Amino acid sequence: MSEQINAFEMAQKQFDHVAELLDLDPQIAEVLRWPAREFSFRIPVRMDDGTLRVFQGYRVQHSDARGPNKGGIRFHPNETMDTVRALGTWMTWKCAVADIPLGGGKGGVIVDPATLSTAEKERLTRGWVQNMYRNIGPRQDVPAPDVGTNPQMMGWMMDEYSKLVGEFTPSVFTGKPLGGGGSEGRTEATGYGVIYTVREAMKHLGMESKGTTMAIQGFGNVSQYAAIGFVEMLGGEIACVSCWDRDDKAAYTYSHPNMCDPKFLQSITDKYGMIDSAKAKEAGYVQEDADAWITKDVDVLMPGALEGQVNAETMKTVSDQVRIIAEGANGPTTPEADEIIQEKGIFDIPDFLCNAGGVTVSYFEGVQNDMNFYWPKDEVLEKLDQKMTKAFKAVLDMSEKEKVYMRDAAYMVAIGDVVKAMQLRGWV
Repeated sequence: MSEQINAFEMAQKQFDHVAELLDLDPQIAEVLRWPAREFSFRIPVRMDDGTLRVFQGYRVQHSDARGPNKGGIRFHPNETMDTVRALGTWMTWKCAVADIPLGGGKGGVIVDPATLSTAEKERLTRGWVQNMYRNIGPRQDVPAPDVGTNPQMMGWMMDEYSKLVGEFTPSVFTGKPLGGGGSEGRTEATGYGVIYTVREAMKHLGMESKGTTMAIQGFGNVSQYAAIGFVEMLGGEIACVSCWDRDDKAAYTYSHPNMCDPKFLQSITDKYGMIDSAKAKEAGYVQEDADAWITKDVDVLMPGALEGQVNAETMKTVSDQVRIIAEGANGPTTPEADEIIQEKGIFDIPDFLCNAGGVTVSYFEGVQNDMNFYWPKDEVLEKLDQKMTKAFKAVLDMSEKEKVYMRDAAYMVAIGDVVKAMQLRGWV
């Protein structure tokens, strides 16, 4: 039921709409509609069987007006330059709305990492750095993990960069393993950040969080900790989660008559967010169609997978019970769906506010690297809660002041801050 969309066209359409609302100077708008720099390169890798395979790599640096570019690296078979452009653009707004002194960037490689051995993944990650090391760095561009990459891969990348530049430079990559320059709380950060914003949305709407229900699309790291946080912090229940099944080459939704146990599901989920269907069925979980998650009678919907999953078609099946959409994924909602969400009176927490917890703790990680002093988990999560709550309130205040949709309000806050930085630096 998902529409075929171009993520970058969607990002530009969202920007153009708010630029018009802000009466933004067309010349400034033209600067911000496109990434400042783009890199496309080929990465030859010697495979375990001795053959040489060449992979396509990307990196975009959208805007560094507010600080060094920041954004993850995706290893995904459907990666494209336009996807990376969109995600890099959204990262600029995400850092700005969270009031982090960083800009936006994104990278990727066209590959299914599950098809590679550990040694092949290491060689591919080091090859990515060999192509990009002159154009990244703690004061230039700081990559991090994203779909298909993980802390160990960031550790290899940091090591390769340090070798190439001749000095130990832990803050060039974030999302690294604990003990290798990583930060406590980084694993939970994005998912918990989603729940902090859901908590604030419920307060705004006068909802009692205990006993509320949530349906989740995707069950990677973000969704796992959002599910755990929803249960443990808010006293809510998880009606269902969905995930991709590589063996069947299809996605499924998993539900349980007594609601889902997120910690149990996490225990039977692999590192790519795929639930062991046999173990789930043994535990009484019911396997439904891929799009069943969005049809559930729940209070909160959380799209936590890929772009464009909440669209004009899928919105037709959304229950009237839904009060909140919490966008754990990047770009999950199309502009056409936004119109329907507003008509239905659903409170939407836009992606670059809702899922800003990851980049916030990545920023904390870089600060800790530079200080060579590391905070305990409680301190990290307390600082994260403060940042996310402040960001949510700033967007909500803008929404109420200007009488605009939350996504438009988030863009207005973010674009305003980026343009102000451009002006202060004398760029415009």
